[in-house]
Amino acid sequence: GGGRCRLSKVGANRRPPPARVRVAVRLRPFVDGTAGASDPPCVRAIDSYSLEIANWRNHQETLKYQFDAFYGERSTQQDIYAGSVQPILRHLLEGQNASVLAYGPTGAGKTHTMLGSPTQPGVIPRALVDLVQLTREEGAEGRPWALSVTMSYLEIYQEKVLDLLDPSSGDLVIREDCRGNILIPGLTQKPITSFADFERHFLPASRNRTVGATRLNQRSSRSHAVLLVKVDQRERLAPFRQREGKLYLIDLAGSEDNRRTGNKGLRLKESGAINTSLFVLGKVVDALNQGLPRVPYRDSKLTRLLQDSLGGSAHSILIANIAPERRFYLDTVSALNFAARSKEVINRPFTNESLQLHVLAPVKLSQKELLGPSEAKRARGPEEEEIGSPEHMAAPASASQKLSPLQKLSSMDPAMVERLLSLDRLLGSQGSQGAPLLNTPRRERMVLMKTVEEKDLEIERLKMKQKELEAKVLAQEAANPKEKENCSPTMLRPLSHRTVTVAKPLKKAVVMPLQLIQEQTASLNAEFHILKNKSRKRKVESLDGSEPEMKAEDCWELQISPELLAHGRQKILDLLNEGSARDLRSLQRIGPKKAQLIVGWRELHGPFSQVEDLEQVEGITGKLMESFLKANILSLAAGQRCGPY
Repeated sequence: GGGRCRLSKVGANRRPPPARVRVAVRLRPFVDGTAGASDPPCVRAIDSYSLEIANWRNHQETLKYQFDAFYGERSTQQDIYAGSVQPILRHLLEGQNASVLAYGPTGAGKTHTMLGSPTQPGVIPRALVDLVQLTREEGAEGRPWALSVTMSYLEIYQEKVLDLLDPSSGDLVIREDCRGNILIPGLTQKPITSFADFERHFLPASRNRTVGATRLNQRSSRSHAVLLVKVDQRERLAPFRQREGKLYLIDLAGSEDNRRTGNKGLRLKESGAINTSLFVLGKVVDALNQGLPRVPYRDSKLTRLLQDSLGGSAHSILIANIAPERRFYLDTVSALNFAARSKEVINRPFTNESLQLHVLAPVKLSQKELLGPSEAKRARGPEEEEIGSPEHMAAPASASQKLSPLQKLSSMDPAMVERLLSLDRLLGSQGSQGAPLLNTPRRERMVLMKTVEEKDLEIERLKMKQKELEAKVLAQEAANPKEKENCSPTMLRPLSHRTVTVAKPLKKAVVMPLQLIQEQTASLNAEFHILKNKSRKRKVESLDGSEPEMKAEDCWELQISPELLAHGRQKILDLLNEGSARDLRSLQRIGPKKAQLIVGWRELHGPFSQVEDLEQVEGITGKLMESFLKANILSLAAGQRCGPY
């Protein structure tokens, strides 16, 4: 019990530890009466983990394989079950999933490994015997968990999911819940409490499975059979957790070579569906090993159902069955290669646990409680009325107030009352939060209570500090009543009487140089007009062909004082004669190319005598010259008016 609790307390945000798919290989003995029974086997065991097989490309070499376990021809059913399957059953009691898959070519002994015979039972009957016994021991009275076991049995026949416990249900669908668990709505579930219950449901359902005769096997499985055993656990005490573990026992149909099996008609169609699903199963394994972003689980009903077993949340065991005959050589090599790829698949099992509200037993009311007040008073005797007086009811009332979540205890079973009282004492020792604490795990509850206690202490400390400050301010005001009238608004006041005021934006003072102020003052006296509003008239043609009308409209005219105009022209002329190409680029309408042309003309013909000589430079036309003068003189005039930047 303690080990399961530790496993279930793995944090939800922590990634589950990885668990690799374990692979075991079983070599069946030669079948009596078959062709080639006297030939030497094509597979030879090296040890209990390794084997070798002849290389079909070079007969002088062998191919070696190593797995988690190898069972030779003399291995028994008990060896395979105890060595590979029995260790994973304990994970079901921890709320985790497990799966066992039997894989291999047709006629290799998969069904014998899973089912066996009355004298040599296989994996399925042995696992059910141990699982029923284990759940009976763990769910006994006095143990913390109550366990129940249910079973379902289905087959995948030609991409149809059929319920073997209820064959009339038809094709079922495979769904996935919000937590990523695979489920089949409408699948029959039978409760089992003993192995006899299991046999009563399983044996008739096994006869519903589709089988057929081929050249290689007289009772060849024509479908994939899946036995689902579910173990539900419910905690008897707080916090009333619930766990669910699933065991998948899967007998896969064998891959078939139709040239050797001689399948025709319906058997050929069945063989095509089997080989297609096994091909998709190989694609899923390859995608998981290569880490591809998309794993093709949905390409087949088989891989969709095995999503938990391969790359999912189950502890998986793959038992690869192979045959020793040389006529099965290619099928054996293919099965060994698939098994070698499957052992690289990584699963991440986790505990399927949830918290459920504990439902108390229904309260049985006595006959007196069912009667009304007047009828109950008449039914009581004088002694009962005396006991029911207020003096006698005072003590029970105080006791019932302490047990506020647990009322009407007198009408309950004494054993139930004792359990509820012990639970109430346990909750009272851990905290005073009452019934809601039942749904909170102990660790989270303690952290929450500690946080609330710290917050309460912090609030009390701030309240005490506020009271001290208020008392200090009131004492100062009482000692100095005159200072109270002259105190500033920002003086500390009691928090309950303080008013919040919005601060006004501060005014900024800018200090300017004296020379700049004098220049601006002198320039204010100068008459300076740049733009002047001037109205003019223009002709507007009428639509009826009459004489055009004159319409007045406003326009703006540029006017500059003669002094500034002369000063600007002189500055431009000085810049043309003395400035470098970089200085010339500061002028309007002068780019890098025109600046180089001006410098070259000046070096060739000498300095400019006037600004209009700039028209002699190549690329500067009269129109460009006019805009050049207006833009630069206006810019220089603005600089003279406002001062430098």
